[in-house]
Amino acid sequence: MKSLPRFRFALAGLFSLASLAHAEPLKIAYSDWPGWVAWEIAIQKGWFKEAGVDVKFEWFDYVPSMDAYVAGKVDAVCMTNGDALVTGATGKPSVGIIINDFSNGNDMIVAAPGIDSVKELKGKKVGLEEGFVSHLLLLTGMEKAGLKADDVTIVNTPTNETPQVLASKAVDAIGAWQPSSGQALKVLPGSKPVFTSADAPGIIYDLLYVSAESLEKNKDDWAKVVKVWYRIADYIRDEENLDDALKILAARVKISPEEYEPFLKGTYILTLDEALKRWEKGDGLGNVYGSSKVVDEFNLKFEVYEKSQDPAKYLDPSLTKALAAAKGK
Repeated sequence: MKSLPRFRFALAGLFSLASLAHAEPLKIAYSDWPGWVAWEIAIQKGWFKEAGVDVKFEWFDYVPSMDAYVAGKVDAVCMTNGDALVTGATGKPSVGIIINDFSNGNDMIVAAPGIDSVKELKGKKVGLEEGFVSHLLLLTGMEKAGLKADDVTIVNTPTNETPQVLASKAVDAIGAWQPSSGQALKVLPGSKPVFTSADAPGIIYDLLYVSAESLEKNKDDWAKVVKVWYRIADYIRDEENLDDALKILAARVKISPEEYEPFLKGTYILTLDEALKRWEKGDGLGNVYGSSKVVDEFNLKFEVYEKSQDPAKYLDPSLTKALAAAKGK
């Protein structure tokens, strides 16, 4: 009987440790893209706490956010569907559980003054981050214009440096996404977008990707994150909330709401109903599976990685579908 108090103490210690383990927040890396900055709305309004889930969002530049995920410093990261394949093939696989949006004009090929179309880029230099989404966007535009990949010279340039490189006239055009694409248009008067993601909707999807280990261990919590996301999406898509949403998003990246509004317009944030359609398997850019297949072919062709990646292994619509079912959709 004298050992009973020690037994109880040991049990209490175990329960305490279990509680501490459970209390560890879900860590999500996010970066400067409207569909991901949108998480800030729920952060500021306390919606995660209301949903009963402990989440810690960590702000990074985009490429360092993926590095942090690969290094195991976070449980999840906001990535494009194409970059998720690269990260998985070369570092650490992940599972996309939310399609936040697709790029609808924010990704651009911006040409110097005097160049009015993609066709006129033949024989020119284009600065972009080789193997990333801007490269795929350029090649898509070139294909539509009847050009071949070797009709331009790619100058490998970090995306955040593309505005300066265009302004220096070291290249004739650049490929970038907002805010870099918008900055490029500002720093070189007369420059213009000759091809954007609005010309190929669905070529770039933006998702929340989670490690398989965290998803398996914390599925109920991730389901709550999914639910919060669609609260955000509904809030943003309601015109009555636009001023408040812009104020929150703009404050995160330290610019004015007026400056931020074009960025939001160039991002098609999906409602739950719209996301369900994009989760349907098929070919082409109208769904995330088909889009990812296109990117996989691009990555193999340009030797971004050596072995084909199966998009289905990187995508899990089950939490979104479960939420839709609970809502009677």
